[in-house]
Amino acid sequence: MSSFLRPAVSGQDPFTTGNYRAISSHLAITPPVSVVIPAMNEAENLPYVFKSLPDWIHEVVLVDGNSTDDTVEVARELWPDVKVVEQRGKGKGDALITGFEACTGDIIVMVDADGSADGQEIVSYVSALVSGADFAKGSRFANGGGTSDMTPIRKLGNRVLCAAVNAKFGARYTDLCYGYNAFWRHCLDQIDLDCTGFEVETLMNIRVVKAGLKVQEIPSHEYLRIHGASNLRAVRDGLRVLKVILKERSNRRALRSRPHAMQLNSGQGEVS
Repeated sequence: MSSFLRPAVSGQDPFTTGNYRAISSHLAITPPVSVVIPAMNEAENLPYVFKSLPDWIHEVVLVDGNSTDDTVEVARELWPDVKVVEQRGKGKGDALITGFEACTGDIIVMVDADGSADGQEIVSYVSALVSGADFAKGSRFANGGGTSDMTPIRKLGNRVLCAAVNAKFGARYTDLCYGYNAFWRHCLDQIDLDCTGFEVETLMNIRVVKAGLKVQEIPSHEYLRIHGASNLRAVRDGLRVLKVILKERSNRRALRSRPHAMQLNSGQGEVS
């Protein structure tokens, strides 16, 4: 999958030059960008989410988790060309996988529907990808990032689990359980997601490293959920994340025991 990076030329309108789309005053791209938004009963939050999305993105894919409010109607009113996909299973992982399958863009961006993410940050994620990264990983704890929506117990849990992933898989992450990420669509073939719950984000972070993909962390600020209550449960979800880490570690050991393991594990992704 090829990508192109070209600065805007003074006196020339990048919007009308070839197939390039301007995403800032200094950057124009050719790869189409899909934004996946899993949502269940988020009608009140969607106006804030869609308002922050840049107008140069290729498509918005809303995965509706059987909402009982006006989530779908509001999405269509706010973004007439939105692609609505019905989620047949349950869980955030299942919703994301469903959304990824519906994407037609070369670049996929994951955005939560609760208003906690700033869509204007998408330009930073896309810039990292067209500059050579395979996976642009949002981080609330990288220099320039932050969070307004994390309890002390969740911060501690995230730090401990992040340290475990770094130690066991050779990563250098500063954040682990954050759902604002972007990647080239072809990476899905290498990470082969098979997780239906909230822990899908951790699974993605581990498997991109195991696959030897180039990862770049993007400083991101997480805002408070605007309306409604979060379904996150620190202890329950923390244990599920830990289970994923242990399972992936076990799979890695089994892979190493095979005769061709050295070749498969010869490259490890790195965070820069």
